[in-house]
Amino acid sequence: MILYTSVNTLKKHLIFNLAGTLFLVLFGAIYETFSHGVFSFYMIYAFAFPLVLGVTLYLVLLFVRKYPNRVFLNLWNSAIAAFSVGSVFQGVLEIYGTTNSLSVVYPAVGGILAASVLASLAVTSLRKHTNSGVRKYDSTI
Repeated sequence: MILYTSVNTLKKHLIFNLAGTLFLVLFGAIYETFSHGVFSFYMIYAFAFPLVLGVTLYLVLLFVRKYPNRVFLNLWNSAIAAFSVGSVFQGVLEIYGTTNSLSVVYPAVGGILAASVLASLAVTSLRKHTNSGVRKYDSTI
């Protein structure tokens, strides 16, 4: 059985991503203010991940009335978080003037989580396709 989320759940995720976007805009602005003229594009545009990948996608899903399952939402929000935290981390490192080998982990994890979303969509679609020919009260199984 595939459980799909409701309109309210999707709206909650939309609001959560909007709040994350606003937080990253404020965080980046405050951090840039106290960085003594040093800036990083990673820090400035960290808000773009929850805005584009979260708010925009969830608005489109609400508009077309498609409600993804819980696995999709959890994996997708985790991918957005990995990309956002990685961008802030890289921005802090650039403003500080150093490097770290862990900065490649965040985009890799975000990519793996995004690929997992695609895999979960494929599995869900396959299950729906294979179960569409079976009637609910078919006793010949």
